[in-house]
Amino acid sequence: MNSFAQYAAPGQLVWYYIMMFMVFSVAGWLMEVTLKYIQFHRFINRGFLIGPVCPIYGTGAVLVTVVVNLVSRNDGYFVTFLISFFFCSALEYFVSWYMEKVFHARWWDYSERPMNLEGRIWIGNCVLFGIAGMLIVKLVVPALFHIFSRFSPAVLHTLCIVSCVLMLADYVCSHIVTSMVRHVGESSKGDDTEQISQEIRRILSQKSFLHRRILNAYPNMQARTAAIQKRLSDERRRLQARIKEERRKLYSRGN
Repeated sequence: MNSFAQYAAPGQLVWYYIMMFMVFSVAGWLMEVTLKYIQFHRFINRGFLIGPVCPIYGTGAVLVTVVVNLVSRNDGYFVTFLISFFFCSALEYFVSWYMEKVFHARWWDYSERPMNLEGRIWIGNCVLFGIAGMLIVKLVVPALFHIFSRFSPAVLHTLCIVSCVLMLADYVCSHIVTSMVRHVGESSKGDDTEQISQEIRRILSQKSFLHRRILNAYPNMQARTAAIQKRLSDERRRLQARIKEERRKLYSRGN
């Protein structure tokens, strides 16, 4: 049975998971920044938060490790792959849904990719999640926990608490900044989603560097909100009704 308790003193495993969350959040940010630098040849601060962290990576790593530790009864890689495949895919889907509901925007969209689910996840990423999960659980986590075991409890607890406080403050600040996307989208008079999205990008580009960071991090962001969709749908219905009425008048005149 997989168990990571052997690396932690009694009562310390939760602190190890917190440290692991922080490590993988930073590692995920570094990977995103590196990939975008290769693609665009410039630094782009990726992620929702302002600081050098992408919490979705830390959450995924901890989630997979905890689930494998609880349910896997063997050391097989296939079980770990399946757990990573499904749980990380579910996490990415939930984060996409949550951010769309809170900020009324679609931050990434895989609609053009094969075998996607509502554009939130697609099969290519799911497979990568499975492979990454195997490497993390089998190779990285034991090494990390071994390193954490060398810290004194006081140092470990202090690092965890300070990191969590900083990340919480970052989340609050980032939430306030990103909320402008929702406000602009709801007040926009644009006629379609793309026009509204362009207006959001234009306004963000004129604001502070924190707002511009969001624009640079998610250049393909699309406005998505029930209020906007309802307004656009109502406008389309009114336009169709007006066209139908004009056609009726022309037909009546012709007769």
